[in-house]
Amino acid sequence: MEKLTAADFRGHQGTRFRLAKAHGGGSADSVEAELADVREYPESAMGTFRHPFSVVFHGPLEPVMSQGIYRVEHESFGSAELLLVPIGPNEVAPGENPTAMRYEAVFG
Repeated sequence: MEKLTAADFRGHQGTRFRLAKAHGGGSADSVEAELADVREYPESAMGTFRHPFSVVFHGPLEPVMSQGIYRVEHESFGSAELLLVPIGPNEVAPGENPTAMRYEAVFG
């Protein structure tokens, strides 16, 4: 995980990943999700070995998966264990219903 960069994810934006609870859990602890956003942030700390970035996945509205370590798997990306945090439904226009729950992983 220490070697991952935004570029590692950017080529897979718009594709589907499997998010599975890393330790234990059954099928309810696994969802298919689309990599919706890859965002880089300015370097803010001395000694940072990579640009800070975050990735946001869009999964189903239900079930909402709790914050935790998930194995993120993709056919060509491979897999990695990431701390994913549910950050709420996707933003939509006023009067429209959300279509996805968002999960974010932040890399410093």
